[in-house]
Amino acid sequence: MQQRQLGADGPMVSAIGLGCLSFGGIFGATDSNASLRAMDQAWDQGITLFDTANVYGMGISESVIGEWMRTRGHRPVLATKAAFVNGPPRRVDNSAAHLRAELEGSLRRLGVDHVDLFYAHRRDPACPPEELAETMAALIREGKIGGYGLSEISPGTLRRAHTVHPVRAVQNEYSLWTRQPELGLIAACAELGVAFVPFSPLARGALGRDAFDVAVLEPGDFRLSIPRFQGRDWALNQQRLDGFRTLAAARGVSVPALALAWVLAQGDHLIPIPGTRIAAHVADWDGADRLNLTGEDRAEIERLLPRGWAHGDRYSDDQARTVERYS
Repeated sequence: MQQRQLGADGPMVSAIGLGCLSFGGIFGATDSNASLRAMDQAWDQGITLFDTANVYGMGISESVIGEWMRTRGHRPVLATKAAFVNGPPRRVDNSAAHLRAELEGSLRRLGVDHVDLFYAHRRDPACPPEELAETMAALIREGKIGGYGLSEISPGTLRRAHTVHPVRAVQNEYSLWTRQPELGLIAACAELGVAFVPFSPLARGALGRDAFDVAVLEPGDFRLSIPRFQGRDWALNQQRLDGFRTLAAARGVSVPALALAWVLAQGDHLIPIPGTRIAAHVADWDGADRLNLTGEDRAEIERLLPRGWAHGDRYSDDQARTVERYS
């Protein structure tokens, strides 16, 4: 797989990473064996960046990654996150004491003495970005983390933190149906030498190989609470997505590969991390990094899925409480 640099001072990694959120069961029941097979498939395809967080299954995702590394003898570039404090209500804590304690737990579950990238999972309004950057810089000096990142933030927060200590990566949702980072965040990352890591680049499965059927989602599936997957909004979104599926078929590529190729084409500093717990889904991504979109391809994709086409918000009001909004 082609390689991209994880920030100006970071390691080279695969152009596409593996998002490990679903290892914890947020999108339905799973088991460690399925997750292990998904990681095997990813590694065989040349994927070297694995992305997780302490709250993914409340430690389950990190633990199964640790098991995979122990049993396979592989060491991917590891990214994990912390900041959430379970409630009720759920809140965000960027204090040095909280981040340090949570990082130590992550290292134990992963079975390593450091991670390559440690994100503040969300911004805590009570903690200035400059203070957060100082905490992360101390962890870097101590060898606990190789670099730090920020997630679901605005360009202003990035710039404030970066002034104190360079940010290695920013992780926000970005895909053909979530385009807000085009309002300055992707450009700010490029200007500062920061990697931009799109999560959910396949629209939480809506841009998977097969047409997505909300009716078959298991009770408790996170997507059932997202407005875009509900009622009339979802019906309208399906109509748009069907056109993109027709285009992928005409090009002779999988829907996920075409969607990932579009994300990769938005800048050399973008490293998308599609997520899955199913090995066959990982296989659908193969070749996306080598798929060159023509001017005609780009124009047709823009016609089918222009900026702002998606109906419904990407989060419920409660889920959006911890996300920085900007325009």
